[in-house]
Amino acid sequence: MTIPRRSWRVAGTFAAATVAGLTGAILCAGPAAAHTPTWAVTCTDVNLDLTAYNGGVTNQVTVTVDGKDLLPTQTFGNEFHKKLELPQHDKELTVHLVVKAGDGDRYSKDETKTAPVCEDTPKPTPTVTESTPAAEPSEDAPAPSASPSESSPESAPAAASPSPSSPDLAETGSSSATPVIGGAAVAVLLAGGGIMWSVRKRRTAQN
Repeated sequence: MTIPRRSWRVAGTFAAATVAGLTGAILCAGPAAAHTPTWAVTCTDVNLDLTAYNGGVTNQVTVTVDGKDLLPTQTFGNEFHKKLELPQHDKELTVHLVVKAGDGDRYSKDETKTAPVCEDTPKPTPTVTESTPAAEPSEDAPAPSASPSESSPESAPAAASPSPSSPDLAETGSSSATPVIGGAAVAVLLAGGGIMWSVRKRRTAQN
């Protein structure tokens, strides 16, 4: 049985269309499977696994933590793998990943994740400022110097000696008038005795 040429042409056209369709589907599925930015964040580190990128262009990756560079901008080709250690922290950290694909912004990535606090991280304790008590004087410390009012009496001016002619002070020692005063006293006593004797004699004569 002979197949007409027209049927061969129709069959060839259908086969070509089928091949073209399959090729287009494969080409369209290629970019979907490419540019795979996988990354994970724990309490201690950040793991980057950037695969299936276009090695014919320049790709860039940057990682920051709370606005500070953890990974400064670096370039890569087909893939990039790196483990970044996070600084010790007692509160959650904000980790920001930026991947710029050199073959189009549609393949770039801008994403943020949170790094939790590790369970064994000690929490900071508030500091309490205590006043330092004044130091007590030591027993071996030298005694304070005496004030001017407690100084030795040797520094006080000597008292003025009394004048011999002062009337308020009793005269001490012997005086040249003592014998005269004693004789006068004896004479008074004798005179008094004579007067009493003569008075008694006169009374006796009158009786």
